[in-house]
Amino acid sequence: MSFIQCENVVKRYDDLISVDHLSLSINKYEIFGLLGPNGAGKSTAIKMICGLLKADQGQIFVGGVSVKTNSIEVKKSLGLVPQEIAIYENLSARENVKFFGKLYGLRGEELNSKVDLALEFVGLTERKNEKPIKFSGGMKRRLNIACAIVHQPKLIIMDEPTVGIDPQSRNHILESVRKLNEMGSTIIYTSHYMEEIESICTKVGIIDSGRLIALGTVEELIDQNKMEDKITLIVDFVPNEMVFELEIHPKIKNVSVNDQTIQVYLNSSETYLQDILFILSKHDVKVHTLKREDPNLESLFLSLTGRSLRD
Repeated sequence: MSFIQCENVVKRYDDLISVDHLSLSINKYEIFGLLGPNGAGKSTAIKMICGLLKADQGQIFVGGVSVKTNSIEVKKSLGLVPQEIAIYENLSARENVKFFGKLYGLRGEELNSKVDLALEFVGLTERKNEKPIKFSGGMKRRLNIACAIVHQPKLIIMDEPTVGIDPQSRNHILESVRKLNEMGSTIIYTSHYMEEIESICTKVGIIDSGRLIALGTVEELIDQNKMEDKITLIVDFVPNEMVFELEIHPKIKNVSVNDQTIQVYLNSSETYLQDILFILSKHDVKVHTLKREDPNLESLFLSLTGRSLRD
């Protein structure tokens, strides 16, 4: 059952098209991973789903409600965990969560009860009376989540919630995402950590240049796209002539060299491995280690969006 529906959505900033005719359906109770390089249009798409930006064209529905005509109702039904931590350091942890609970219309005993539940959920009950200025980065991130879920929203949008935190806090947040989903929330999750997306997301969408370029489970996407393989070789030396010969091979996509390590990207390692080894032997290069890596979400992402840096 579709819970979020984007229909031919466009957003322009002067001459720049940030979101370009985006059509996307997210089912109820999914953990949906939204991926894209910097500047791909992810943040703009999320802001339009939240009702923080108006689309120039198209329609967005959340739970059957139009964001265009009833953004207030949509905002009441969602919780946003922004990438930049949005808490007040001069208030205690409990006061922070209570403040956001009031913004969502909670009052009295219901407010107090849900504040306590949210703090317990993120593991901050024992620190509830302390101000977050004393907290670690991971604790602040968890408090950020408590503020977003205090009203028990049907939709939770988490924009890179594990940036710059320790492994224990990251693991706690990922487990929290699973639990929130099990409790009935639909979740949109963005991250540059591909292992997180692979670990928790039931479906993945990849956006580039404002367009949806891939959609499905990780397994489906790897099967649907002709994935390049990666072969890593550690050798005794790397002659320039050999690197050039590898680079001009018609079936090799890319060659990367770092000291005595060579990384070769190609369409089928099984078919062309013998070609690589033949080229190395021609130049009397001895191979100490050879490793073939199976395609994964990261290699898929790089294959679809490219390896060049984005501003």
